Amino acid sequence: MALRFTEHLRRSVDGIWEAQYQHPFVRGIGDGTLDLERFKFWLRQDYLFLIEYARLLSLAAARSPDLETMTWFVTLLRETVITEMNLHRDYAADFDIRHEELERELPAPTTRAYTDFLLRVAAMGDFGELTAGLSPCMWGFSEIGQRLAMQQTTRVNRYAKWIALYSSREFAELAQWCCNLLDRLAADLPERELQRLEAAFLISSRYEWQFWEMAWKMERWQV
Repeated sequence: MALRFTEHLRRSVDGIWEAQYQHPFVRGIGDGTLDLERFKFWLRQDYLFLIEYARLLSLAAARSPDLETMTWFVTLLRETVITEMNLHRDYAADFDIRHEELERELPAPTTRAYTDFLLRVAAMGDFGELTAGLSPCMWGFSEIGQRLAMQQTTRVNRYAKWIALYSSREFAELAQWCCNLLDRLAADLPERELQRLEAAFLISSRYEWQFWEMAWKMERWQV
């Protein structure tokens, strides 16, 4: 039986996705040992990322070929700007970080590069490339969340809310819908166009790992 296109994509980036899961930042979330200052840095940067990701989802809704697809992307947009960003705001409140501070944060080089890449794909690529580019974020976080949830112990973990959101059935369903859409869009495409989708998926997967690394090192502009 032939592989689904998304199965092929997942196998092609297996090393990158496993490197994400094994990254000390992710492992620290899983066992609760992640340094709080690193998490605060990630929180600020991911908040900025989600603002731009919401723009990406808005563009996806606008470019959707039918009402059903548009409706799903609106659902994804709502999940991002309300559910995900509320998690960030809740953590920020725990750390006495005001919402206004989150929005005024300066994007780190990786945050800027990743979001610029996604929006460029949305503006200049076709709808399939847009979908391929945004998928590693949703799908990857769902996979990481579920794997971390499986290893949780009874010990109190300050990052339990993070794990609960990204391991949730609701989040997994949204990620799976993205995969199903990508499979439909890839059906019967010529090899050259499939390569463009695969390239967008690969680059986004690499940026996902780079984002963890950025947060771990608390990356800043050097000049």
